[in-house]
Amino acid sequence: MNYITFEKNQLVNLEYSLTKEIIRTSREGAYSSSTIINCNTRKYHGLLVMPQPAIDEGNHVLLSSFDETIIQHNAEFNLAIHKYQGEVYSPKGHKYLKDFTADPIPKLSYSVGGVQLTKEMLFSNKDGRIIIKYTLEDAHSPTRIRFKPFLAFRNIHALTRSNYDVDTRYEAIDNGIKLRMYRGYSYLHLQFSKKPEYVHVPDWYYNIEYSKEKRRGYSYLEDLYVPGYFEMSIEKGESIYFSAGIEPITPTTLSRIFKNEINKKVPRDSFENCLINAAQQFIVKRGKKMEIISGYPWFGRWGRDTFVALPGLTLVTGEYKTAKAILDTMVQELKGPLFPNMGIGEKAIYNSADTPLWFFWALQQYGKYTRTTSHLWRDYGKYMKAILYGYREGTSYNIKLHDNNLIFSGEQGYAVTWMDAVVDGKPVTPRIGYCVEINALWYNALMFALQLAKQADDHSFIQDWQAHADAFPEAFIQTFWNETRGYLADYTNGDYKDFSVRPNQVLATSLPYTPLPEEMRNNILERVKSELLTPRGLRSLAPKNVLYKGVYEGNQSERDHAYHQGSVHPWLLGHFVEGYLAIHGSSALDRVKEIYYGFEAEMTEHGIGTISEVYDGDPPNKGAGAISQAWCVAEVLRIGYLIKQCEMQMIKSNESNTLVAIPSSDETESKSKRKKVKKEIK
Repeated sequence: MNYITFEKNQLVNLEYSLTKEIIRTSREGAYSSSTIINCNTRKYHGLLVMPQPAIDEGNHVLLSSFDETIIQHNAEFNLAIHKYQGEVYSPKGHKYLKDFTADPIPKLSYSVGGVQLTKEMLFSNKDGRIIIKYTLEDAHSPTRIRFKPFLAFRNIHALTRSNYDVDTRYEAIDNGIKLRMYRGYSYLHLQFSKKPEYVHVPDWYYNIEYSKEKRRGYSYLEDLYVPGYFEMSIEKGESIYFSAGIEPITPTTLSRIFKNEINKKVPRDSFENCLINAAQQFIVKRGKKMEIISGYPWFGRWGRDTFVALPGLTLVTGEYKTAKAILDTMVQELKGPLFPNMGIGEKAIYNSADTPLWFFWALQQYGKYTRTTSHLWRDYGKYMKAILYGYREGTSYNIKLHDNNLIFSGEQGYAVTWMDAVVDGKPVTPRIGYCVEINALWYNALMFALQLAKQADDHSFIQDWQAHADAFPEAFIQTFWNETRGYLADYTNGDYKDFSVRPNQVLATSLPYTPLPEEMRNNILERVKSELLTPRGLRSLAPKNVLYKGVYEGNQSERDHAYHQGSVHPWLLGHFVEGYLAIHGSSALDRVKEIYYGFEAEMTEHGIGTISEVYDGDPPNKGAGAISQAWCVAEVLRIGYLIKQCEMQMIKSNESNTLVAIPSSDETESKSKRKKVKKEIK
């Protein structure tokens, strides 16, 4: 029995099946994505989506879809499905579907007349190549199969229309053809494991509609180019392999390559394995650089997301070398005290106040998981110093350490925290001033740097910064804490203090170094639990607030207004859980498991086998945004790790008749604090 499976009654129900999407990626950043019935509903969908560095830095849809037609006794049964303008679906091949399974790769089974055909789709992790295996499981008469490629050759954010500039030429190659629609693009190689008949009849298919783009308020109609079709016979029990890639392949090797690739895949046979499989898909390698893609299908590399996601994507899964390679890639792009928030190279945007501080946390986690910190000051100390001294001196966007030992950030018209949605040139959540999570991250960064400096006997650094660290907790509490309310202000500026209940304050409870005593942290977590916690993450704003928006939908402006005004963000759960376990220890384990395993239902929802970017704030907290988001997958994986660590320490505690309250020890935890927590649990 497959872990992820959909039956016929689900597949033929378009209202149901068109909401289920799959994504498969390669280490070079290419991907293949569609719905489970292979009907594209986004401009970002495509069987082969590849980087085209000769054109730009983005991904491009080369092969949009690949139609199959079964032919018996001159009767044709088209297995494909496209949506055209005006609620027209043609053909309607989904009605022949029997089932869909996802392990180890997506597999569709068709039944039409006496024909039983399976279609298995493998996206090569190595070179960004789609390989499809067609097997005729049963047939009672001679059978032929016809294939028709639909081409786009455009950036994923664009759409194409019929034109006279398309290059209609093709060149025959081993068991197939190669072609490209426009000069400057890589050639697309379409090949089979057996020699097909190819008929060249160039044509356009007009007004294919992408329903999700229509609902999102974007252009949604596209014309796709079909150069011709392939046709061949297929015998009962025979398998035919199809390959599409920007490099040619030896057709006789397709069967072996297909089998070898499958054997290397992490199976999607359990909740945890689905998460591990999804985690691998965000890691890309460009030349000698290792990076993390923030989300699929439309995100690129984001600095903040990289550091937040790195522990869950790499350290939890034991990929320590990958983690270090990513860190080494990122430090090469440090500009003054800032890391790029979005973009790469000359197009990079350095406009984030928290990204450099998340770098410290990622290093901290790296040292924790690898159980060594002795080399971190040697390898990364100069970058940590550049950030700390740069913040003290002041840098872009008014990011500066003030005399009160707190970090001020932001200027009119810009959003420099993770709540960065901007509509009509105005930030939805401006947050100019002292932001609670920026300062919590700052204190953690400073204390971690001092810890490393003390290990390395860097007395000059210690002398420069120890007084700042010592004075910080009092300044932080005085600035953000409200005794009557029992939680922290989201940000302050002069006499103004914004006490909107938001999740940013959670970081002051979860980071290894916190300026808050236990009682305050507990009060914060209880407030967050009662007003922000949902089964899919933390709301970005409490429902009682007049600005709250409980559903993430509409055009871009409407969605951006909702994104940080109520939408649920799964990545925040990692810090909520970590803070909660630090307070309640093993007594909170059942509640934490409920949060973790609650995501198992998502494996068959929005993004199959992965976790979406955001969810509605209102029940039933429906998934939205990108179908697979790096820091969401990462932090759910990290919650699973925290659960295991807590269980292991419970076992050790039982063996020694000693209760241990926290899920994992940290170099920063004082003995007195641990004794206090143990006493409370008893």
